[in-house]
Amino acid sequence: MAITEHQVRTWVEAYVRAWNTNAAKDISALFSPDAEYHEWPYATDWIGREAIIEGWRGRQAWQEGGWTFDWSLLMITGDTAAIHGVGHYKELGEFANLWTVTFGTRGKCIMFRMWNNQLH
Repeated sequence: MAITEHQVRTWVEAYVRAWNTNAAKDISALFSPDAEYHEWPYATDWIGREAIIEGWRGRQAWQEGGWTFDWSLLMITGDTAAIHGVGHYKELGEFANLWTVTFGTRGKCIMFRMWNNQLH
């Protein structure tokens, strides 16, 4: 299944909204039931939607003091998008990210991979 730029933009906007609300229903809406969520250099390997929700909600403290996120779509290849992002956290600093997001047939993420690099 090929995805469109519009689908990717809609998904990333929903991701940022879910990061802001930290609501289980918002997080759940992003991922298929059997999705995987992996981050490097962290040992984050959340398998399944419920594990993703639990892990995600455990990071709510990261948002203390405020945060912003800027991103751009690098490319789409078939069912996978590559995204560059920069998160600015008042308490934690600035992080550059590279995401690959693979979508299933229903437009939900089935595989999320993030390489995270703290800038300062």
